[in-house]
Amino acid sequence: MVMAPQVSVIIPARNEEASLGACLDSFSDQSGFSFEVIVVDDHSTDRTKEIAKSMPGVQVIDADPLRPGWTGKNNAIVTGLRLVRCKWILFTDADTIHLPGSLPRALDEARSNQVDMLSYSPEQIAVTLWERATLPVVFAELARQYPPSKVSDPNSPEAAANGQYILVRREAYEAVGGHAAVASEILEDVALARAFKAAGYKIRFRYAPDAVRTRMYRNFSQLREGWTKNLAVLFPNPGWLAIRLLLLWAFPWVVLSLRLAHVLTDLSWDTVFILGLVFHFLRIRSSNFGIEKIVLGAIFGVPMFAYLLLRSKRAHSKGSVAWKGRSYDQKDSTSKRSEPTSVSAGRIS
Repeated sequence: MVMAPQVSVIIPARNEEASLGACLDSFSDQSGFSFEVIVVDDHSTDRTKEIAKSMPGVQVIDADPLRPGWTGKNNAIVTGLRLVRCKWILFTDADTIHLPGSLPRALDEARSNQVDMLSYSPEQIAVTLWERATLPVVFAELARQYPPSKVSDPNSPEAAANGQYILVRREAYEAVGGHAAVASEILEDVALARAFKAAGYKIRFRYAPDAVRTRMYRNFSQLREGWTKNLAVLFPNPGWLAIRLLLLWAFPWVVLSLRLAHVLTDLSWDTVFILGLVFHFLRIRSSNFGIEKIVLGAIFGVPMFAYLLLRSKRAHSKGSVAWKGRSYDQKDSTSKRSEPTSVSAGRIS
């Protein structure tokens, strides 16, 4: 007897031939558990659709023509919802790898904690120098802005989610309007989480290397475009944060330069230089990366993060951001950033 599926998995995919196959393969290790996988091809120009169709048991559907005012991801997800049969839905990205047995464990975790949304922050795979140096700083600052303990606290106004892994109870998801309600949002994950909390639904958010991993960007160009799209929306005051971090980063290096030039002669300045580096190391430690990457972040990643913050602020101020061959109107992004980071704002700050 064939068991009815318990979870519908929706994977929006646009030009993901480099990663989709491994993602779908990882779902074959969820043995002893019934689920359905729906891949929504978002008008890809590479082999994405061909790869999806070659995988046994995977349902493949073409995304509807992109609606005015919608982002491609939201449009693709809403298209895929037509095929959903289950009471629980997992939204995940094509560049994720799901560890064996992680899907039934996630469903058990959501049920046992009586939450309506369970979101995992995946283990980040970093290969190139820019990934290894920049990602620890980005995720450390995200952890400061959106502490998982507060996001998971029903009494806290903080709300966030990671769009790479969002498991929702379908009834609650439909009650808040789903992705259609956040159709224009560049960061639909955070906006959706805020909609859940605003409606009184419970969220659980945590770092989950035991469940899922991802490599978000495979070269510097992708990394720059992706964080340019996101950072100014994630952080309320990106310009001030960039300047503050740059000044804090530059201080120990200025001290070192003055020591080498024999302008500062007291040996105590060596301690100041070391403490300056230790400060950044401790600040980045919450990123969940190894020591080598944290050191790279402290030395090279901080100025890179500041550059990306300023680049993102400039792009949003100009009113348009680019992603995967599309341009999205962001004329209202300045007002979004000025709003407080709270559920009552109902939008991404």
